[in-house]
Amino acid sequence: MTIRLPDANGELRAYEPRREPLALRPGSPFSSRTVFSAAHVVADPFADVSPDSPAAVDWDATLAFRRHLWSHGLGVAEAMDTAQRGMGLDWVGAAELIRRSAAEAEAVGGRIACGVGTDQIAAGSLAEVRAAYEEQLAAVEEAGAQAILMASRALCAAASGPEDYLEVYGHLLRQAAEPVILHWLGPMFDPALEGYWGAADLDAATDTFLEVIAAHPDKVDGIKVSLLDAQREIDLRRRLPDGVRCYTGDDFNYPELIAGDDKGFSHALLGVFDPLGPLAAEAVRVLDTGDAKGFRELLDPTVELSRHLFQAPTRFYKTGVVFLAWLAGHQSHFTMVGGLQSARSLPHFARAYELADGLGLFPNPELAEERMRNLLSMYGVNQ
Repeated sequence: MTIRLPDANGELRAYEPRREPLALRPGSPFSSRTVFSAAHVVADPFADVSPDSPAAVDWDATLAFRRHLWSHGLGVAEAMDTAQRGMGLDWVGAAELIRRSAAEAEAVGGRIACGVGTDQIAAGSLAEVRAAYEEQLAAVEEAGAQAILMASRALCAAASGPEDYLEVYGHLLRQAAEPVILHWLGPMFDPALEGYWGAADLDAATDTFLEVIAAHPDKVDGIKVSLLDAQREIDLRRRLPDGVRCYTGDDFNYPELIAGDDKGFSHALLGVFDPLGPLAAEAVRVLDTGDAKGFRELLDPTVELSRHLFQAPTRFYKTGVVFLAWLAGHQSHFTMVGGLQSARSLPHFARAYELADGLGLFPNPELAEERMRNLLSMYGVNQ
């Protein structure tokens, strides 16, 4: 049986859904790479809220999804932009998410790292930015999780040049209890971060970023780079001090970056590993055996889906991630914090469904098809 899907031109065409999913089973953590999935939150669909209200989260479903990721050996990067930080989830909600997820990680033996930012303030002086970072760093460390120092909109607005970034990050690294992950998020993910590290020129920004790391190598576990520029990431990771990891955040080029070359490789901290979790885990286990070719054969076909989800405006990739989680049966509804389920078009959803189904990502293809048909009917598409 076929399903009629709208294309980018608004024309309906027939698609025959896959009937058998990939056989992807839970497994242990990996030996050759450290891999995190940045996980989404599940909204409470019955909460009486508006787009401007504080986030209403379905905690049971949210934590169940994290257990799903941990069961496949993936680490969870918590309270990152995939969880709608700065796009519906405020610091109060993020702090609760961190506390709950860190406790769950301890209970099941899962690896977790959590985002530290400044989103409890909209703007402020450098001292206020530093204090906001300190509050969040203390909360993450108190929860027993590793800290990810996220890029700050407030710091980007308050800083007058590279020296302010060096001062703020140096202060935070000196007081961090354990080595942290530094996150460089490009403006394609958040336009408010244009000119981060004190320069619009990426070469100059890279020099400042590396200067921060060089001054405190013992406090930097690694860096997460989300610039969607594979060669720039490769060049940057080759300049890192010994012992400092590069976690790719490049949702366009991750297979080649994780596979690496004769001079090194990237670990991973990726939003796209939310919908790809079990398949990504299977691929990394193949890589653990030294089979880079087999790894690429499994992961390369996923890039088309990832590039579709992360197409401009890239910051709305979260909508496609949650849509696929609904189709896959990880949640009972397609509702998002802040009403963000409206951020992509029906043709976008249709293509995401087709690509994910073709990869065998849905554990129950019949359920995914049924839910896709229900969505299409809401838009007036009669089968």
